[in-house]
Amino acid sequence: MASKILLPVFLSCTLLLLSQTNLSAAQNVVKAAYWFSGSEFPVADIDSSLFTHLFCAFADLNSQTFRVTISSANQARFSSFTRTVQQKNPSVKTLLSIGGGGSDKASFAAMASQPASRKSFIDSSITLARSNGFHGLDLDWEYPENPTQMSNFGVLLNEWRAAVSAEARNTGRPALLLSAAVTYSSNYFGLNNPVKDISNSLDWINVMAYDFTYRDANSARITGPPAALFNPDRSQVSGDSGIRAWIQAGLAAKKIVLGFPFFGHSLQLANPNNHGFWAPTSGLVNGGATGYKDIIKFIADNKATKVFNASVVSDYCYSGTTWIGYDDTQSVSTKVRYAKDKGLLGYFAWQIVFDDNWTLSREASRAWGA
Repeated sequence: MASKILLPVFLSCTLLLLSQTNLSAAQNVVKAAYWFSGSEFPVADIDSSLFTHLFCAFADLNSQTFRVTISSANQARFSSFTRTVQQKNPSVKTLLSIGGGGSDKASFAAMASQPASRKSFIDSSITLARSNGFHGLDLDWEYPENPTQMSNFGVLLNEWRAAVSAEARNTGRPALLLSAAVTYSSNYFGLNNPVKDISNSLDWINVMAYDFTYRDANSARITGPPAALFNPDRSQVSGDSGIRAWIQAGLAAKKIVLGFPFFGHSLQLANPNNHGFWAPTSGLVNGGATGYKDIIKFIADNKATKVFNASVVSDYCYSGTTWIGYDDTQSVSTKVRYAKDKGLLGYFAWQIVFDDNWTLSREASRAWGA
């Protein structure tokens, strides 16, 4: 009789534990990059053999209904994204990324503030991912701006995970992957990310350790490594300081994916003879951002001087008054080895279209190894 009583209790406890499982099947490594629909880069041209995961960017958030949508202009490419990239790499996983740097921050803040609007976001995101063949979802809310929004961000993530887990149980399908693109550090200008909620709810975070800018004592823009891995001389703003902050705040290294850019910062030197890091500038060149393939062309066309700085792990080049800070192959390989040595889950890049014939993507994959 005892065994008849204990067995149902055991099964009940097991089912309860299964029902509370809040993460998808563990990822061994993430070697990823974002494809951005605004670039018009053909999905069929992606060399998916170089990646384990690819992010399809971006789905939109309707500011009235708080539902996640795909624009009519993107529907055909998004719905075939997974099928297309798996032709070259059947094992690559795809995630639908929502939001982006150009999205309306106020809409995300409003959505996360109320249970009904969070449910609208969550339910529609799951439906959209499943109906378009994605393996997961990626939230790119840049960024929660105050403690209330950060708290709501954490609540949203917990409810998102619960819904994803419930959907997987009800359908018998593998749970959707959940990730989020986040600030380079867990503490962003004095504002703490909800690390416990992130840890409990997300499979990993994409740490955007790039787009760093520098100013002198008079707030004038100066040159500097736009994606410094280390920065011992000027400030604590660096990829390493951010990663250490996330881990010290309680997030496991295996939930962190280090980001680096396939683009650089283009600046006009105030004095062409002062062309190193921390040099005065007189403005931006071509809007201030230049893709890696265009940087390589600029170097070739202008016989520009190239410099790799091992202290910060960043490259720059210059010709005349034009100066560009960026990541080349040595910076990328160093960062990838750093991520692996630190026990991180992997790396990602923004964005594929800027690479030059897959030079950086291939170097990153090679540096990580099998």
